[in-house]
Amino acid sequence: MESLISLVNKIQRACTALGDHGEESALPTLWDSLPAIAVVGGQSSGKSSVLESIVGKDFLPRGSGIVTRRPLVLQLHKIDGEREYAEFMHLPRKRFTDFALVRKEIQDETDRETGRSKQISPVPIHLSIYSPNVVNLTLIDLPGLTKVAVEGQPDSIVADIENMVRSFIEKPNCIILAISPANQDLATSDAIKISREVDPKGERTFGVLTKIDLMDKGTDAVDILEGKSYRLQYPWIGVVNRSQADINKNVDMIAARRREREYFASTPEYKHLAHRMGSEHLGKFLSKHLEQVIKSRIPGIQSLISKTIAELEGELNRLGKPIAADAGGKLYSIMEICRIFDQIYKEHLDGVRPGGEKVYNVFDAQLPAALKRLQFDKQLSMENVRKLITEADGYQPHLIAPEQGYRRLIESSLVSIRGPAEAAVDAVHAILKELVHKAINETPELKQYPTLRVEVGNAAFESLERMREESRKATLKLVDMECSYLTVDFFRKLPQDIEKGGNPTHSIFDRYNDSYLRRIGTTVLAYVNMVLSTLRNSIPKSIVYCQVREAKRSLLDHFFTELGKKEGKQLGKLLDEDPAIMERRAALAKRLELYRSAQAEIDAVAWAK
Repeated sequence: MESLISLVNKIQRACTALGDHGEESALPTLWDSLPAIAVVGGQSSGKSSVLESIVGKDFLPRGSGIVTRRPLVLQLHKIDGEREYAEFMHLPRKRFTDFALVRKEIQDETDRETGRSKQISPVPIHLSIYSPNVVNLTLIDLPGLTKVAVEGQPDSIVADIENMVRSFIEKPNCIILAISPANQDLATSDAIKISREVDPKGERTFGVLTKIDLMDKGTDAVDILEGKSYRLQYPWIGVVNRSQADINKNVDMIAARRREREYFASTPEYKHLAHRMGSEHLGKFLSKHLEQVIKSRIPGIQSLISKTIAELEGELNRLGKPIAADAGGKLYSIMEICRIFDQIYKEHLDGVRPGGEKVYNVFDAQLPAALKRLQFDKQLSMENVRKLITEADGYQPHLIAPEQGYRRLIESSLVSIRGPAEAAVDAVHAILKELVHKAINETPELKQYPTLRVEVGNAAFESLERMREESRKATLKLVDMECSYLTVDFFRKLPQDIEKGGNPTHSIFDRYNDSYLRRIGTTVLAYVNMVLSTLRNSIPKSIVYCQVREAKRSLLDHFFTELGKKEGKQLGKLLDEDPAIMERRAALAKRLELYRSAQAEIDAVAWAK
């Protein structure tokens, strides 16, 4: 059972070392889930004397006004032998055997945190005391409640102390040790008043009555100690501390404990209660109760730790890895982030993620619709056919067929295909750019580094622009190829004319009859439609080869080339992470270290049992 208190002691020390003091924070707190005994009392209630009686040593600062200005986590360890010593967590390799020096170090460490302005701080001091005269127990000594500010303190000090005390004792895992002096009306007790506010049923409050020996003659504290004046779930415990004269004379604590036992055993009013009175009984009772509470809370703490570890690991994964310090590490980080972005981009094109299907839609719907909308009425109108045919003959009529006229009619019709071809190139370019935006937004690591995000986006857009230009040239070449060389077999398969189809004796502008010109227009239209059918298949191939394929193969190649020329400082500018994210990651890492350490400690105790 003793190992349970030691376990909580270790976890509490780790909490403080890693910045978990249980205060309001954006990070999960383990401190609040640990069972603890908080010592609460007004100034001059005898709080310090109670703690020193339990320990059996003079070690706490004394004086007028507010002496305790930081929580003191007092961890008592029972050891064999006669040697007694103390250790502070902030001085891990130093042992104190002179407890007057312990008192001085508490004062000095308080001043280091708060200065000499008599301010208070929620950051605890951890003090471990090893002695054969103590029980295994952990207590948190809180600043004494006060009603007025003394000189050198802000007016808010009264409320500040009360808020600090309340922040500790309002937590359901906190056991409240409420110290009240017997020579004052219990109704005015600061400790009882604030305890009642957070624990109205008295289920986790232990009442300790001090200064019983200083009560007015003819009065006693029997009704309080028997729970008649103010009932708590646990019985009240009375203690008799050393008087100020005893303290001034450095009366030995062991002797003081003996005198305390004799007082209760010999005083008629308290004889029947003597077996559960005194600081020795208080220490043992609290130790046993704390063990029971810890034992009952361990399963819940284990569950909380496992859940919180998963949450912390998840958030750290979302925030990404910290920035490497050396140039090689920075370059590797950038390359790895770019590789992840590139993979996501390819997944969009390959159909693993949505978006790539829009490219097919350009080829299957947009391009055919644009080609179908082409109007050849103007090029193949009777007047235009007649004009181009007769102009092509020149001063001599054609002998067999108006070949040059055919060529001119076909070329003038095919030129109009350049528009839909370029539109298809631009449409695919727009889709590829849109997928770059998607891939950037879906790459968590790029959200981490705004400058790198911009640079990667710009590099990708520049590459796509170069690919568009190459695709435009290649695609328009396909159209130009169809204009520059006609498919002869198409014309060979046409029925041969029996007559020339014109009368050379007529005027040059009236050489051909309408039926012959219509046949020429029909033939040209049929040839153009054949070319459209061919280009409808070849234009997508050209675009995919020059744009989509290249985007998958070499989207960031130029960026990588330039990246290799950069020095460490320039690489560092690309990894300009938001300072708030860096701070958050560091804080999460420390908190995760705490929870993993706590998990290992608890598991070790569980296996030992």
